[in-house]
Amino acid sequence: MAQAPLLDIEPADPENTDGEAHALMAGAKQNLGFLPNMYTYMAKLPPVLDGYLRTYDDFRSQSGFSPAEQETVFLTISRVNGCHYCTAAHSMIADKKSGVPADSLAALRDGRPLPDPDLQAVAAFTEAMVVSRGNPGKAAVDAFLAAGYGERQVLGVVLAIACKTFSNYVNHLAATPIDDVFAPFEAA
Repeated sequence: MAQAPLLDIEPADPENTDGEAHALMAGAKQNLGFLPNMYTYMAKLPPVLDGYLRTYDDFRSQSGFSPAEQETVFLTISRVNGCHYCTAAHSMIADKKSGVPADSLAALRDGRPLPDPDLQAVAAFTEAMVVSRGNPGKAAVDAFLAAGYGERQVLGVVLAIACKTFSNYVNHLAATPIDDVFAPFEAA
């Protein structure tokens, strides 16, 4: 689903940048095997890319969520924020790497209830946090805790929202083209 850029911004050229932007893009390419288009726009202000990479790594390593739960959080945020790039990217990761069942992935992408009660609890709490701008009400917090999650996961959702704010917002501004590797998961 193509959208027009909201900002006339050219992506950073990894071959013609130096300093922090070059180092961040080179490190990302080495870690992933390719340089996602999104990173080239974030690198125009290196602290944006650095902030994204740090919060992404911290969420993955410290949130207390399983890989399938992590993808549920990221996909829910991206869907609610209307970020087509991140929805495609995290759908690919959910399908190929994180073990999100196909029926749950389809429900996540469509904003429908998930058949897995644990993933549904994660999606519901995450959506409540995003929609309420971090003030979901006591009932939403209590329901998430009653589903077996704890303080660490509540704060992990906050960390994921911070991470996706970097990526979703830059993608909206730049109308970031979806990379070929994510294209099969682009929304119609």
